[in-house]
Order: sequence, then structure tokens, then C-alpha cells
Amino acid sequence: MTPEYPGRTGDRTGDRWQGEGRARFRVGEAFYRRETETARDLGVLAAAIYRRERGQLRVLDAMAGCGVRSLRYYLESGADWLWVNEGNPELHEVLRDNLEVTIPGDRYELVHEEANRLFLQCYADRDYYDLLDIDAFGSGAPFISTSLWAARLGGLIYLTSTDGRTISGREREKSLRVYGAYARHHPAVHEQGLRLLLGSLQQQAAAKQFGIEPIFSLFGVQTYRVMVRLVPGERLTEDNYGWLGYCHECGEFRRVSWRTLAGSNCGADGSRLILSGPMWLGALHDRAELEKMAVLAADWGWTSQVELLSVMAQEADLPPYFYKLSEIGRRGGVTELPKRDRAIAYLQERGYRAVKTHIDGEGIKTDAPLSVCIAIARACSPA
Repeated sequence: MTPEYPGRTGDRTGDRWQGEGRARFRVGEAFYRRETETARDLGVLAAAIYRRERGQLRVLDAMAGCGVRSLRYYLESGADWLWVNEGNPELHEVLRDNLEVTIPGDRYELVHEEANRLFLQCYADRDYYDLLDIDAFGSGAPFISTSLWAARLGGLIYLTSTDGRTISGREREKSLRVYGAYARHHPAVHEQGLRLLLGSLQQQAAAKQFGIEPIFSLFGVQTYRVMVRLVPGERLTEDNYGWLGYCHECGEFRRVSWRTLAGSNCGADGSRLILSGPMWLGALHDRAELEKMAVLAADWGWTSQVELLSVMAQEADLPPYFYKLSEIGRRGGVTELPKRDRAIAYLQERGYRAVKTHIDGEGIKTDAPLSVCIAIARACSPA
């Protein structure tokens, strides 16, 4: 049954009832970005798959804002229970109005607490959740360790960071303080941001003798979002948690293990590699989970999300970096670059793995070295 929405309209957009997915809500004075709807779409899809496979879905929306995520988890993912938290009590009225119009009162609780306190309370009460949505403003790092105590084993944690300067190498000492990692600047810094978040989650989980498995990692509109599954047993290894080296002289990337840190030189010209890390070096996404999400998105008629999930599935287990067409052209002296699809096709014809990346509109993820990418760009340039 479609709920009746009160006719509370005003001069400001925040006072009008708006729509996203199946949810209807007012924003009021809460922070809301229409541009990040895709991140909420993917969260809803993953939660719906979890509900279908596990038979239940208890959600803790740690930073609810206007409540749009809680509404969508209830309406679209089929959440059985929601603990809706918003640290700012001044948003109570708009949140209450949004929730009570759609969700029965016995299906949610609305509180105004500091998120870390809530996570520790969950642990003390042995009240574990199937999905924790932590849509933090700035760094999500302060919530990583405590959130692990509130998640059910096998449950999902959906973490946000908008602190692009820190994880892109612009503020290296802050990166060290926040993530326990040293971030350097290079052409693939947005993927680095996702991997720093995943690496921090993996390390903190390992300290508690747990592990994480990435479901998906999304970058868009200067926002980094990672969804992981909390699993028993340590999953951190020297292979999946290490360092990314970048050579400013030739532009090549290289994975660097802990055992070879002392001899981290570029294999192409012997120059010293600039290291970022430690960070997650394993797969960015779980391809099988993305395929299930894509099937559900197709059933719901979400065409653009199906296309996005297809790109993400293809890039899932390729090397932990990408090359930008503009960087290939700059280093190769190619002024008229080929279309990205054409360059990818040429790489594939020569036996390399190569796909688009969702992270950058001109990025190519490939196991080919940059020198090969440059040679192909020269060969298939329209000039």
C-alpha cells in the first residue's frame, strides 16, 4: 500500500517530500546528496540478496541523516528490523516524520547517539546486526574497529569515506595517523583510496582474529564506499595486504611484498619506487555477488546499475591499479589517443587481460605493462 504523505511543502527543497527508489522523505536540515544515489542502490541490492539467502535482515543505520537509507532498506531490501541512529538530535523531527509514515513502529527504533557508543553497546548486549551502514562524513576510519564488534559473523559492513585529500596522498602524515598507512600521490589514487579502506578493515579484523571479504568497492562523486562481509578466521596474508609501488620516471606500477621492501626498485629502468601502503591488494569485488546483484537489478529494471555491476565484475581481480589514457598519451607523446574500447581490444588481441574500470572514465585495468600500452596507443592512434 502506498503511504499518504502529508502536504508539508515550503519554499525550500528540504521541506518538500522527495523520492528515491521506493522511498519518500523530507530532507529538512539533514545532509543529503542526490548524486550518491548509486551507492545507496548498490547497498540496497546487496542487502536484498543477503535477506533472500539468510532469511533475515537486521540493519543498523549508524548515521541516518534524513533516513533515506533506512527507508530503502525496509521497502526494497525487506529489512525485518532497523536501528536508526542519527547523532544530531536536532534532526529528530524530520527523521521521525519520514520513518513513521512508512515503517510500522514495531519494526524500528530511532535514537540519537554517538555511533561508536552504539557499536560497543551492541557487543555488550550481544545484539549483532546483519548490516551496518556507516555513511561517515570525512574519514570512516574512526568507526572501523568498533563496528566489527556490532556485526554478525557473516554480516555486512558498508563503510564510507569522503576524505579524498588524505587517501590520495595529499596529507601523508594524516594518512599515517588515520589508516596506519602512508599514501602517496599517483594516477590511480582513487583506487588506492578504496584499498586503504579495505586494508584498514582487514587489519583491524585480523587483530580480533576475524577476516573480511570485499563484496564491492565503489568510487564516485569523490566518495569512497566499500561493502565487506565479516567472516571467522584471519584472512590477512602477505599476498593480499602489502604495498603498491609507483615509478615517477617511467609510470609503471608494481606490487611490493613485505619481504622485498628493502629492494623496491622499478624493474623497467631501475629507478626507486615510491611506495604507498600497506593496503589491500586482493580483489576489489566478489564477482559472484556482483552477478547476483546484477540479476536482481535487471529484475527491478535498473539498467544503469546492471551496466555498472558488469564493469565492476570484469575489473574485480585485475592488478591493484589502472592506467589513464591521458597518462599513456603524455608518456608516449601521443596527442590523438584512441578510444578506450579500441585500446582495450588491441590489448586483448595481444593476449593481455584488459577492461574498463568504473573508477575513472579514461582508466584501463590491465596486466600489460605501461610500455605495451604506449606502443598500442601509438599503433592505433588515428593520427
